[in-house]
Amino acid sequence: MKFRKKPVVIDAVRIEKGMTQTAPDWLIQAINGKAVVLTGLGQFTRDIPIAHIETLEGTMLGNGGDWIIRGIKGELYPCKPDIFDATYEPVEE
Repeated sequence: MKFRKKPVVIDAVRIEKGMTQTAPDWLIQAINGKAVVLTGLGQFTRDIPIAHIETLEGTMLGNGGDWIIRGIKGELYPCKPDIFDATYEPVEE
């Protein structure tokens, strides 16, 4: 059998330098609740961001350029840019 993903709108933010300055509320809440821990954004780390993301499968890493996705039930997970581009397209709000 073959299946097609249902059209679902998700929230996503790219892991990149300066992301905390423009982060949506849901990401700030996840950071404050320790569901997302960002490292590599400091003066001595060459601004190479890494996100430690608490997922349903355990802690996963997202590297700079990856996306953090918030699913339909509020679950968080990282996604590589090529998979993200092949799976999602922008939605007008």
